Amino acid sequence: MVFWSYPPTRKQLAGSAIVFVTGATLFAAGAYLSFTNIAPQQARAKARSDYVKSRLRKLLQDDD
Repeated sequence: MVFWSYPPTRKQLAGSAIVFVTGATLFAAGAYLSFTNIAPQQARAKARSDYVKSRLRKLLQDDD
């Protein structure tokens, strides 16, 4: 907890509120965009994983 030697002015409180609301809005927008774009990201990750698995299977089968 922070103790100030003097109370903040109305202008300082308003500025703090604006900065807080702006940060919360940016956070919410980022979370929204992250959840709306999750399906393509999961598809790319699965395709990459499947490719690596198939390459490893092919390389290991060639050694036999």
